[in-house]
Amino acid sequence: MAAPLLAWLPCMAAVALLAAHPADAQLARKPSYYQQQNQPPESPAAQLAPRPSVPSSLPALRSQGDFDQLARVYDAGTPMQLAHLLFAIDRQAKPPRMHYIDTPRYQLHVRFLRDTRLVASTAKRDIDRNYLVPERRFLFGTLSWQQNIGSFTYEFWEGDRLTPALLRQADAQVKASFFAPVKFKTNSTLHERVAQETGIDFVSQEALIREQPYLPMNLGTATGRVRIVEDEGAINALLPDDIAVLRQVPIGLPPVAGVLTERPSTALSHVNLLAKGWGIPNAYVRDAATVLKEHAGQWVALKVAASGYQVRRLTPEEVSALPPRAARVAATGAVPGGARALQPDLREARLLPLAALRARNSAQCGVKAANLGAMQAARIPGTSVPDGFCIPFAHYDRFMRANGLAARIARMQQQPGFASDPKARQRALAQLRDEIVQWPVDPATAAAWRAAWQSRLGGGGVFVRSSSNSEDLPGFSGAGLYTTVPNVKTGDALEAAVKKVWASVFNPEAWEARGAAGFGAESVLMGVFVQTAIDATNAGVMITRDPFDAGHAHVTYISAKRGIGIRVVEGQRVAEQVMYSSWSKAVQVLSRSAEDTALQLDKDGGVKEVPVEAGRKVLTDELVVRLAAVGAAVKRTFNAVDQDIEWATVGERIVLLQARPYVERRR
Repeated sequence: MAAPLLAWLPCMAAVALLAAHPADAQLARKPSYYQQQNQPPESPAAQLAPRPSVPSSLPALRSQGDFDQLARVYDAGTPMQLAHLLFAIDRQAKPPRMHYIDTPRYQLHVRFLRDTRLVASTAKRDIDRNYLVPERRFLFGTLSWQQNIGSFTYEFWEGDRLTPALLRQADAQVKASFFAPVKFKTNSTLHERVAQETGIDFVSQEALIREQPYLPMNLGTATGRVRIVEDEGAINALLPDDIAVLRQVPIGLPPVAGVLTERPSTALSHVNLLAKGWGIPNAYVRDAATVLKEHAGQWVALKVAASGYQVRRLTPEEVSALPPRAARVAATGAVPGGARALQPDLREARLLPLAALRARNSAQCGVKAANLGAMQAARIPGTSVPDGFCIPFAHYDRFMRANGLAARIARMQQQPGFASDPKARQRALAQLRDEIVQWPVDPATAAAWRAAWQSRLGGGGVFVRSSSNSEDLPGFSGAGLYTTVPNVKTGDALEAAVKKVWASVFNPEAWEARGAAGFGAESVLMGVFVQTAIDATNAGVMITRDPFDAGHAHVTYISAKRGIGIRVVEGQRVAEQVMYSSWSKAVQVLSRSAEDTALQLDKDGGVKEVPVEAGRKVLTDELVVRLAAVGAAVKRTFNAVDQDIEWATVGERIVLLQARPYVERRR
């Protein structure tokens, strides 16, 4: 993505590691380290045992050998390898003294201070001052070899309240005592501003992410046949036992066994959300098609881990021992016991306004519409929900019964090749969708829609959105499966848009995803939410925790683009991505938007592309903090369940457009 969220970067996990001192954040660079912390701990004596002939610290490093003897290497030999050592600058010493620390022995700054008795007290309140106030005794940092850019860097915990004076001192001290050129690595927007103010050369976290050859998006293992997909046209020909190697990041994806992409995507791209929902491995691998060409068409075992990925060719005996394809299909993405669509209530045929919708109305209008009503009722300060009304399931049911949908589906499923040939299935589904949009709507029903649009929404532009009984469910998000029709501006267009949303029940990606999750075609009904269109300044999505580590409840992940947010989750272009920690109060930029166009409302209906300045900052720190607070409030609204939230801004106002449970499954 430029690059997506790289799992080892969020330093905010430090509170989970040491639970005492921000110093711990210097080690929180990679999930592999988090995992190490969950292993049986070494005894204190083993952790602090001196190594023969290695000093506890050195005042200077004059050679590579000096660095190597004090450094610790995470995941040696993997794409995530990181050789690093801790340092502490004692500003009280005369002159100020550098301590390059024996990091395998003292894995935390506080342990070094305690063991060497440099300070009288290692109480949390005393150590914390060395991160939070200008009048501190120590500067605690990490120096590492960044193999992807071929350079040494030094850095500080993302929550460190660096000042220009402190950074100047650190920069001079490190460069005077180190044998090679070294750059300052920023870990927060505060650090970037301080570096810019002082004129010190730096490399940003976002720039380092761009250079990564491997980015794990969803960890896991899979067995399948490697299929290299050259273009999006071949996506829907994939089978559930395929491991898809994608040259492009598609908008949708049928159920597969695993995914490797040549282009990074965001944590909230449709492809990654589908991978999480199905519990399959997903990763970015630079030049994946070239790297895996030798395995094309072959059965392999794939493992996506935090430290790297592994592909192993299966032996003929292992291939012969694989279960029948039907069993593999059932295992691919299937929710344990089969997914269950929301049981609809078809007695309610009224058009329900947003103000009347609550959780109980999920049975009539779907979870998406019901959650919008719940968010509006919560009256979260500084937010609004655009007004709208729900066309309940009963209208879909009545329309489809009148036009013989059940018999039409039965005939479709009996067509030659429908069950076995994805391309034949796509053609049949496309024909059914074309028929549905041509079927007539009862005139009185269509008139009621127009009347509600005029009386409740003033006859202005509206978004016509899906709200089925098979999306936004615990264990199945349905992200990207159904159709939204933007900025509908006439009565005739409203009727056509509702039918188009109804017909999207039979989008190929929706059909395949529901089949893998255990939904029967007869159980799916589509509600529609007609909502006032807004011309967003910025838009995006956020998750109310770290999407790569469920233990980081204090972290909010935000993805954003300028303009209307239809494309934020498509994953085909890079969004701006940030992480905010309510613990460290730091904003970390993971990527800047690569978009050079944005979507805005067209005066004649629909949307249009307008040029924008590529790479310009989308989110200010102030907006990030506000969004994180809103996300926390939305989470509280839905019983403290982590949420995947769609949002937009109009001027200074935050607009809430959707909230659903954040789905994550791993197998």
